[in-house]
Amino acid sequence: FEITTDDFLTPAGDCILAIEADRAPADFDPDFVDACRDEDATITVTVEAGDHAETVTGRGHPDLEFESARSMVGRTSDYVDERTFVVGCEFAAEGFDRDLVRALADGAEAVVTVEVE
Repeated sequence: FEITTDDFLTPAGDCILAIEADRAPADFDPDFVDACRDEDATITVTVEAGDHAETVTGRGHPDLEFESARSMVGRTSDYVDERTFVVGCEFAAEGFDRDLVRALADGAEAVVTVEVE
């Protein structure tokens, strides 16, 4: 799944949950980034829109770059690039609650909370 600062969505963007994010991985606090680079870290991502919410859990990885100024991607695999902020997620974009996805598609404002333990 992806969250982007872009203000548009194309039909090919079927893994994008939210647009117009107010920050990207390059903006994250250095202490938060360091915590996410611990391979034993548990990273929890909660996406809320309207009356709907979904939480997905993944893990940290020492190769996480946090360099993208544009978008962040949660992955079910261990693949890491400049946009990756969590790996080993329980599910991908298609696993998110369909009511939540419909609310987002209808223009509901998304609130995305990322926590690391």
